[in-house]
Amino acid sequence: MKINARYLDLQESYLFANIARKVADYQQAHPDAKILRLGIGDVTRPLAPQVVAAMRQAVDEMGGEAGFRGYGPEQGYAFLRQAIVENYARRAVALAPDEVFVSDGAKSDLGNLLDIFDVDNTVLIPDPVYPVYVDTNIMAGRRIAYLHASAANAFLPMPQKDTRAGIIYLCSPNNPTGAVYDRTQLKAWVDYANTQGAVILFDAAYEAFIQGEDYPRSIYEISGAETCAIEVCSLSKTAGFTGVRCGYTVVPKALVRQDAALNHLWLRRQTTKFNGVSYIVQRGAEAAFTPEGRAQCMERIAYYRKNCRIIATALDACGVRYTGGTHAPYIWMQCPDGMDSWQFFDALLAQAHIVGTPGAGFGANGEGFFRLSGFGSRETALRAAEALQAFLRA
Repeated sequence: MKINARYLDLQESYLFANIARKVADYQQAHPDAKILRLGIGDVTRPLAPQVVAAMRQAVDEMGGEAGFRGYGPEQGYAFLRQAIVENYARRAVALAPDEVFVSDGAKSDLGNLLDIFDVDNTVLIPDPVYPVYVDTNIMAGRRIAYLHASAANAFLPMPQKDTRAGIIYLCSPNNPTGAVYDRTQLKAWVDYANTQGAVILFDAAYEAFIQGEDYPRSIYEISGAETCAIEVCSLSKTAGFTGVRCGYTVVPKALVRQDAALNHLWLRRQTTKFNGVSYIVQRGAEAAFTPEGRAQCMERIAYYRKNCRIIATALDACGVRYTGGTHAPYIWMQCPDGMDSWQFFDALLAQAHIVGTPGAGFGANGEGFFRLSGFGSRETALRAAEALQAFLRA
């Protein structure tokens, strides 16, 4: 027996597991401290009433002989796939239901999609970015090249003609920086991928936070994307499904490489390795796409946006540079006084009892920056803004 030795190349622990351990140790040593959690991007608002009602009805159906269901279709029930297709149509994006694959979340699909690609591919990954992209490719043994994001390019790196890659990860709105690509920038990426024969894995988990028409919520709003891009989306942030688990991936039938339709390859992979999302969850997801459900979900998005404005106002008052908070639920701030991101984490926890996420955990270019989340309660945002302001002025 031989283990996959590439796992030994990973960092000792996953970023957020490390944060949880440090916070637990601090809380044990200081049991009276009231921790203000602005770290992990987990939602706090309850599910929309429309979603809850649909899931309750689905539970009742499952409790009777007429409505009981066993295994469902691995790619998702037709009713949910159709609802997703209609949601895209509202943005003038035409999809067929069999181009949509329902899953248990974006994180799973972002890792599992690698099954349909050969290990002998160079992967282009932004830095800083969500660590799952890097870790899953290290596990597989692929070559990784980095797109360097910094304040100089507004944390929105663009393609370089002398860089070649088979797989390209893009995240817009970006986690952790909150930066979002506009139409012209995304068109440049689509043209680059089509020219090189590369495939873009487009992470749109935070698309519901985008405001205005200048910034696409789907890469398929860009002409040519259907021949080079796979889009991964999630209801975790859009509808508060972080604990319910439901997302979806779009693989256009026009996306062909080496005479193979990637849509067919992904279908083959899912029918082999995935048993689908529960009927109850999919009925709840369907309800999130109804007019009433969308309105209720957007009320929750607006709540998180206001939390970001509260935190941003505190940073503005202290003259701290940051990005994000407008089209994404995260604020990406520069650490004060030349502190590195873990030093700032420790100081902020000890002196202000605030938990955030060190930028270094998202890549080398994240060093010197810090992510704050707007996903907490309003009380947490208000108290954290006050404590943060006092800490930065001390």
